[in-house]
Amino acid sequence: MATSSLISSPSLLPTKPLTIHRQNQYHNTTTFRNRIIFKVLAAKLPAGVEVPKVEPNFKAPFLGFTRTAEIWNSRACMIGIIGVFIVELIINKGILQTIGVDVGKGLDIPL
Repeated sequence: MATSSLISSPSLLPTKPLTIHRQNQYHNTTTFRNRIIFKVLAAKLPAGVEVPKVEPNFKAPFLGFTRTAEIWNSRACMIGIIGVFIVELIINKGILQTIGVDVGKGLDIPL
C-alpha cells in the first residue's frame, strides 16, 4: 500500500525534539516538573522547494482589528458617505426625510 511504504520509507527524517512546558506550574496546587518530549517526523521536501531563511513574525491582532481590515473598512465607509451625499443631491431631500422620518420640527413632546 502507498501509505505503508511512505511511512516506512527512509526519507522520513527525525527533527529537533519538541518540548512542551506548562505556563502555570502551580495549577491545582500541584507542581508539574515532568517534561513531555515528542519527536516530530517529516518527509523530505519536494525538489525545488526551499526552506525559508527567516521564520515569519506574526503578532496576534487586538480583538480582531488588523491594519488591512481597518483600511478596507474605512474605504468602504468613505464610499458610502459619498453615496449618501449623491442621493441627497439628486432627490433634494435629506436621507432621513427620504426614509420617512420628520426632521426640523423639534421633539413632539406635550408639556
